[in-house]
Amino acid sequence: MMLENLAATEALAARLATLARPGDAILLSGELGAGKSAFARAFLRAAAGDAGLEVPSPTFTLVQSYALPGGGQAHHLDLYRLGDASELAELGLEEMAQDIMLIEWPERMAEPPEGALRLHLSILDEDRREARLEGWEGRL
Repeated sequence: MMLENLAATEALAARLATLARPGDAILLSGELGAGKSAFARAFLRAAAGDAGLEVPSPTFTLVQSYALPGGGQAHHLDLYRLGDASELAELGLEEMAQDIMLIEWPERMAEPPEGALRLHLSILDEDRREARLEGWEGRL
């Protein structure tokens, strides 16, 4: 799927936020600058119903959590700085699995969550990205 600009990435994120359910994981992969954090930010704002929600990058904290309307939470994980997969236990990944998880750099995990939606973003030029989605059969 072609994403012509940031607004298209944000629209995709908002659409997927309407389809996400507790227990879902979305695995965000792609090179630096491909738009993983921009996608996550737009997804979380849409899921929370708050266009002005502050969504800092969890690059240094590794995890940021957000309360969602109607209960539940969404967790944004950035595993780029993870030393190795054994550190995931320290983050509380098992406890987060009941909520929605957006995971940047899932390649750093030994085993990604089962049934996850995989979103790979590729840079085509300064504005355009290509998005490849895999998973969530019957929902997309």
